[in-house]
Amino acid sequence: MLNFLIRRITYMLITMLFISFISFIIVELPEGTFLDVKLAQLQQQGGPVAQSQIDAIIKRYGLNDPFHVRYAKWITGFVTGDFGQSFALDRPVSEVIWSRLGFTLGMGLFSILFSWGLSIPLGVYSATHRYSLWDYVLSVFQFVGLAIPGFLLALVLALFAVRVIKQDHVIGLFSDQFLNAPWSLARVLDMLKHLWIPVTIMTLTSTAWLTRVMRANLLDILNMQYIQTARAKGLTERVVIWKHAVRNSIHPLVMAFGGVLTFLFSGGTIIERVLNLPSTGPLMFQSMMNQDVYLAVTFLTMICLTIVLGNFVADLMLAWVDPRIRLE
Repeated sequence: MLNFLIRRITYMLITMLFISFISFIIVELPEGTFLDVKLAQLQQQGGPVAQSQIDAIIKRYGLNDPFHVRYAKWITGFVTGDFGQSFALDRPVSEVIWSRLGFTLGMGLFSILFSWGLSIPLGVYSATHRYSLWDYVLSVFQFVGLAIPGFLLALVLALFAVRVIKQDHVIGLFSDQFLNAPWSLARVLDMLKHLWIPVTIMTLTSTAWLTRVMRANLLDILNMQYIQTARAKGLTERVVIWKHAVRNSIHPLVMAFGGVLTFLFSGGTIIERVLNLPSTGPLMFQSMMNQDVYLAVTFLTMICLTIVLGNFVADLMLAWVDPRIRLE
């Protein structure tokens, strides 16, 4: 086990270094730099831009430094928590990310825990009550959840909130009167009134997929001979299903866990843009549009880090679920 941990951690460090380098190249690939974006913004405000202003921007952000110099400065600071300076926002990248990460983490964690806690029992019920009325109802729910795009569902739910339940404000995180107000019970309740739409969308999509996978895999497991043997030995149906069948049918869900953690950083970018939520997803999208190199590459690297860590945790969980798997 110790050899496995050392080997995997070494591979993870090498992978992250490679990914950070590739991410830096990808962000630099589009034509132009942040200087072009900044000059266009200054010109839109009126009047020509003085050469001294241009030189000050270049010097401030080191835009004339070679690629390898800028990458070396960023990666050495990254390991110490210094992610560089955001060009567009003129603030440290770490400060920009942490200001929005708490909301994204809270919403992502709630969606993940709720969808996983709901999808496994629903998938088991659907598989053990095959072709029943509720199995058909769950199948319709699964197809609807997988077929409808998240941004379209966001618009439908926003319209439902305004027209049916008469919610006066659905866009953003707070109503106008609570936007800059100090924290209080009324402000928390107002935030919860706005959060139900994005949380419902993110939970519906993931629950529909996970339930479908759980149902299909459990149906395959229930037809295997060792399940028939367990029943023939006189074990109760509950023990056969939950102790023997479910434990072996949950493998695909555990293996998919590595990709689920990306929601903790990226969130539902399109949904959050439609609903104008102060999360990291729209900020990451905007940083790439503005060619805000250090902010964009930090987001990409963190997302890749969650994938690598998620796959590592998934391997450990898979070995715990199925003792036949050896990590050595």
